[in-house]
Amino acid sequence: MTPTPRLSRAGGAPVSVSFEFFPPKTEEMERNLWTAVERLAPLRPSFVSVTYGAGGSTRERTHATVARILRETDLKPAAHLTCVAASRAEIDTVVRGYHEVGVRHIVALRGDPAAGPGNAYEPHPDGYAFTADLIRGIRAIGDFEISVSAYPERHPESPTWDVELDILKRKVDAGATRAITQFFFDNDLYDAYVERVRAAGIDIPILPGILPVLGLAQVKNFAARTGATVPAWIAHRFEGLEHDPATRQLVSAAVAAEQALDLVDRGVTDFHFYTMNRADLVYAICHLLGLRPTPLAEAA
Repeated sequence: MTPTPRLSRAGGAPVSVSFEFFPPKTEEMERNLWTAVERLAPLRPSFVSVTYGAGGSTRERTHATVARILRETDLKPAAHLTCVAASRAEIDTVVRGYHEVGVRHIVALRGDPAAGPGNAYEPHPDGYAFTADLIRGIRAIGDFEISVSAYPERHPESPTWDVELDILKRKVDAGATRAITQFFFDNDLYDAYVERVRAAGIDIPILPGILPVLGLAQVKNFAARTGATVPAWIAHRFEGLEHDPATRQLVSAAVAAEQALDLVDRGVTDFHFYTMNRADLVYAICHLLGLRPTPLAEAA
């Protein structure tokens, strides 16, 4: 199946999307994941990524999920991989395993501190120290597409923009082919970030990461760990909806679609959605972007 961009609105620029899923921990979560995959697959995403837990805690489940996507769907999966709590030999074995089952896209990340949030990151003594090292290791094993993370508001550990951009440049010089941003809610931050990246001579695609707000408390928790800002207007939009999930979902779809459509007006054509394994909300947003499902017979 070859992904085909669709018009974002009548006469508008073509839009393509990709989706992030996380590997399930229980049978119920497994059902939810595959419901989401089956619901979103007809939108023909350019790729779908599967996350990888801190310290390799989901390594086997991530691999199993990616392998099943390859086996049972026409989607192109991208497997997340981190440097945390694993030796080079262990990580190389994982990369070779992905290559053997047909995966040709890896999302390479340093990873969060193995000791948990609030602790300093410490490289494994026999591992890849940072993302650029991991990328070079992946490149030595096979010809992979390699996506990396990007931070419109700077990574919490980057003291200056010069440091932030230098880290991204090292990833690109090592072989990264695409960057996906951490979620953000102020599109001016994304524009300013892309401008900084281009001024630094970095020309890989920078996909905006869009996170629909499933719950305000959850998003604030994510933001605290990643250095993202949750504006007061976001909190106001969801005020009083803690025990009203139906209305909250409608508001969430509207907020995310508003953000995405504004980015389209600014010239953005590629979007990455953090689905949280919830299909209906992301499907609705994609519908508002102008994407329509295509039967597999037509997509083949």
